[in-house]
Amino acid sequence: MAVVLIGALLIVAGVVYMASAALRRGPLSDPAPVRATPDRPPPNLATPGPTLEPRRRGLGFLGLSQNWPGLLMMAVGVILLLSVVVLG
Repeated sequence: MAVVLIGALLIVAGVVYMASAALRRGPLSDPAPVRATPDRPPPNLATPGPTLEPRRRGLGFLGLSQNWPGLLMMAVGVILLLSVVVLG
């Protein structure tokens, strides 16, 4: 029973870690700061002003470099839950 509880807690902790890591990267409702340099064009947004909807959607939030601790916690939790099913 303790193994199931630990596995479930690790899965929840992994999800919470990955969500908090995405929130810590900066405000979600503001576009990237535009600097007054002539070599950098303004961001290509679907609507002008602060928005959550860029014209091209990037998948940078799915990168392993930022999310590996959360993914590792979730993987260990799944292994613990599966070990109870297989061995129990």
